[in-house]
Amino acid sequence: MRSNPKSEIRIPQFDEAVKYLLSLGHETIAIKLGLANIKQLLAALGSPERAYPSVQIAGTNGKGSTAAMLENICRASGVRAGLYTSPHLVSITERIRINGRDITREAFARLTAHVRAVSSELETATGVLPTFFEQVTAIALLAFQAANIELAILETGLGGRLDATTAAYADMLAITPVALDHQEYLGHTLPEIAAEKAAIIRAGTMVVIAPQPDAAAREVILARCRECHVKPRFATNDISVLGSDETGRLRVTFKTAQDAYEDVHLSLRGRHQATNASVALALAENLRERGFTFTRAGIVAGLETAEHAGRLELHAGAPSLLFDGAHNAAGARALRDYLDEFVRVPLTLIFGAMRDKDLDEIATTLFPAAHKLILTRPTNPRAATLDALTKLISSQGINDETIIASSPAEALSVAEESTQPEGIICITGSLYLVGEIKSLIAHREQGLNPGD
Repeated sequence: MRSNPKSEIRIPQFDEAVKYLLSLGHETIAIKLGLANIKQLLAALGSPERAYPSVQIAGTNGKGSTAAMLENICRASGVRAGLYTSPHLVSITERIRINGRDITREAFARLTAHVRAVSSELETATGVLPTFFEQVTAIALLAFQAANIELAILETGLGGRLDATTAAYADMLAITPVALDHQEYLGHTLPEIAAEKAAIIRAGTMVVIAPQPDAAAREVILARCRECHVKPRFATNDISVLGSDETGRLRVTFKTAQDAYEDVHLSLRGRHQATNASVALALAENLRERGFTFTRAGIVAGLETAEHAGRLELHAGAPSLLFDGAHNAAGARALRDYLDEFVRVPLTLIFGAMRDKDLDEIATTLFPAAHKLILTRPTNPRAATLDALTKLISSQGINDETIIASSPAEALSVAEESTQPEGIICITGSLYLVGEIKSLIAHREQGLNPGD
């Protein structure tokens, strides 16, 4: 098998690269959990993951925000970092960031061609073609190697034990709060799910553990640490909230065993971001122990300027738009808490979700907050049908203000027409819905039709 066919293959255009990757199947339907294929693929590519140290972040909620904060701390401190997250909202290039910028379309297309060729050879040799997520993970790790990054930050896609990012063998880890999600893959109880996520912990690693809402899940994580002879480090819970701005950005003081970070103005909205910030802060302190040049000023600057699209992302307007994935019960609770505390104007809720989520609990949490409710179906094979969403209305006793929109485009149009200028339109229930509506808006701003 050729280990480097790069010079022998045609470089496709970006659209062709995306078309190829999508032909592998939807990442959460064609998923094949396991590390054998990704290990073979990375080995055939020359093991790019060995070219730099990595941080892997697992958990149910807060992984992406924590990763975004840590990446921004790196940028503020002059550390060249690569960030790999999923899913993307509008462009697949969002998944791979190098020194704060999305990978270019040209680089993504070139690396996709390389990974595609090696994956085809593996399929010939083994009969198994690496999946969408495995190939995109390989593309990210190659991109980081080519960019000579100093640190890779990897958000676990699903679970941990069998997720493709685990094949990078990061020696620094974090476990954010664990909650119920993806039960069909990870187990039906919190301890089972925690075990899947804690399995990324190995002998010789350093792990930061966020405060866990469930004591049994926390004990599972600690038991894994004991089994691997790893001494866990806990994100600080010495957190004082000093106040907030009118959009829900907190002012917080963090005290750790090493330092005090006073009156930090978090850039990401919501009270739950204080926990995510404490995990990012703990990772930064531990990376500093390993020689990375993180100062207090750099850490604070990183927390105060981090961005994470689609998570309580507010666009001021008439009406304003609030994007938040809230794709599971815990995420819905965080969004509802935010709405109750910070939204004091008429709220229109555009809701669409995946059929495998706890729709009843999410609806119970979110629907009563809406002055007007619009239900729709994202263009995704996993999406809950309009009939399924309609049944939620009767179970919640929702009034006749509810509107059923046949598409996200129609939902957005109806919301904009019926929401008062001083109101807020909140798009939620799924990051796929958030991405689809953000894409519609971007096309509109460019003067394009949705099909262009």
